[in-house]
Amino acid sequence: MTRHAPLSTTLPDGSDVALSDYFDGHPVPTFAINTDHVITQWNRACEHLLGWSKVEMVGTDRHWQALYRYKQPLLADLIVEGGEAAIEKHYAGKWRRSAQIPGGYEAEDFFPNIGAAGHWLHFTAAPLRDQAGRVVGAIETMRDVTDRRVAENELRRAHDNLGHLVEQRTAQLAEMNEQLQEDIRQRHVAEAELRRSNLELTALNQRLSHAQQQLVQADKLASIGQLAAGVAHEINNPIGYIFSNFTTLQGYFEQLLAMLDEYARAEADMADAGALRAMREQIDLDFLRGDIPALMAESREGIVRVRHIVQDLKDFSRAEGNQDWVWANLHQGIDSTLNIVGNEVKYRADVVKEYGDIPDIQCLPVQINQVVMNLVVNAAHALRAGRGRITVATGRAGIDRVWIEIADTGCGIPADVLPRIFDPFFTTKEVGKGTGLGLSLSYGIVQRHGGHIDVVSTPGEGSRFRVVLPVHQHAPAQESAP
Repeated sequence: MTRHAPLSTTLPDGSDVALSDYFDGHPVPTFAINTDHVITQWNRACEHLLGWSKVEMVGTDRHWQALYRYKQPLLADLIVEGGEAAIEKHYAGKWRRSAQIPGGYEAEDFFPNIGAAGHWLHFTAAPLRDQAGRVVGAIETMRDVTDRRVAENELRRAHDNLGHLVEQRTAQLAEMNEQLQEDIRQRHVAEAELRRSNLELTALNQRLSHAQQQLVQADKLASIGQLAAGVAHEINNPIGYIFSNFTTLQGYFEQLLAMLDEYARAEADMADAGALRAMREQIDLDFLRGDIPALMAESREGIVRVRHIVQDLKDFSRAEGNQDWVWANLHQGIDSTLNIVGNEVKYRADVVKEYGDIPDIQCLPVQINQVVMNLVVNAAHALRAGRGRITVATGRAGIDRVWIEIADTGCGIPADVLPRIFDPFFTTKEVGKGTGLGLSLSYGIVQRHGGHIDVVSTPGEGSRFRVVLPVHQHAPAQESAP
């Protein structure tokens, strides 16, 4: 076969340099062909990448053998043949014009015959012209991009795996939520049965205290309104007849006192009243006459206080319509909620109310009460050293919105923790002292009402949570209520 003379080209400085000298020193796999598709240059980098030597390739038109099993044109061949139409036919959707080389083109493809597992190659080809500007051949460079392609494929697979993992975790979270709901239901049944089995006033007061503590925890697990309604119902019945019996008992005691007065007057006329006087002195009757009414008055005051607490529980839960969108007075709901959590707060902080002039709003009162309770209890827990202050304020935000603000003088929230406080199951409390659901549930309730929660916190100085709620609810918000 006839060998062709090496081509030459004109470099930017105007000097003519033999292409063979240029090619041999080029680190990028490069070859050149003439207009007859015969290889005129095949550099060492080409030999290393494709495994075909310069001696085997130069002077032949078999450059396709290094890449394909069957004869196919390379990008340089298509440039010599006439350009884009031919390129699109063989590299449909895989080519583009070169941004750096005038008249040049780029393409990328996978070649399974190169190496044991194949290689991805990136081609750049451009026409070669003589000093008169005529096309005398084409030059083509190859760059092994297998590592990049493998990395892209791995990244794509990792993305797909991540999506699958997210779906899996979401399903697990839904299953956990269902289990939590079932645990809540079972706990409510057990507590109701326990309350029904206890008929003594002291035990009832203990159960009420326990129920208040459970209410604080129930905000982590939802459905606090139903629990509060059950507590109020179960306690109200025995308190009613205890109060009635106590009133009757007070009347009986007054009658006994009257009879004792008659005995005292008759004692002077009795011939032998020594035993009667001795017994009166032994039991200290005068002291009992003054102490028993005082004890009964104190007990009556305690019963009245329990009845007030039960009424607050009923107001808090709104059991007769706790899932209905109604017009509610926020101040009444806040007052009832503060009374419910009073045992949690009174030893930690002074509660200051700064109520503004706000209208009634359309809402689910049970859920708004739950949000207030979550924020107040969290504020109390933030007061870790000494006695602090919790401020509960309200006001208007424009014409159609109101706000509730709970501020404390506690430890504050670190900046790195602040973005995560509304995440489900995130808590900074010790193990067993918090589920991490309180703020997450509160956030969901406020979102369901078409509002939002803002928080500002300075470590060491305290935090301020502001809940903004619309006055009127639109139909979509009401339909989304559980």
